[in-house]
Amino acid sequence: MLTYPELQKNATRFLSMTGLTVPEFEALLPSFAEAWAADVARRASAKLRQRKVGGGRKAILHSTADKLLFILVYFKLYPLQEAQGAFFGLSQSQTNEWIQRLTPLLQTALGSEKLLPSREPSTLAELLAEYDLLEFTIDGTERRIQRPKDAAEQKAHYSGKKKPRR
Repeated sequence: MLTYPELQKNATRFLSMTGLTVPEFEALLPSFAEAWAADVARRASAKLRQRKVGGGRKAILHSTADKLLFILVYFKLYPLQEAQGAFFGLSQSQTNEWIQRLTPLLQTALGSEKLLPSREPSTLAELLAEYDLLEFTIDGTERRIQRPKDAAEQKAHYSGKKKPRR
């Protein structure tokens, strides 16, 4: 079972599993913990509890570091939920629930750290103007599209290739 204390001992494996170094992970952890605490508070105020706080079965992902590790591994590797569950000792349905719950929290944490990619093309021009030594590589593949039925519109979408390879 993957846990943060065990995985952080091997920096190379940690980087390959999460896409972050241990110091980068630890820098993101406070923002994620804050987002987690806000989510817990929101859920607690949303409905009346039937049992006391802390009652019930203890979660396998009980530390916020393990929760952050779980969601980062998922987004880095994109394994099947069954495989992700096997990594962390969860069933497929529990894995799905954790993914659904932790995804918006990760996005909130990355947003508060200003690590989300920009969606505005104007910022690229500002970035290029600020740094004259930046080099970029675009890795793209041509993908098939659904061609329109209208002949004139089809011509606009024609790539020049013959038939697709199967």
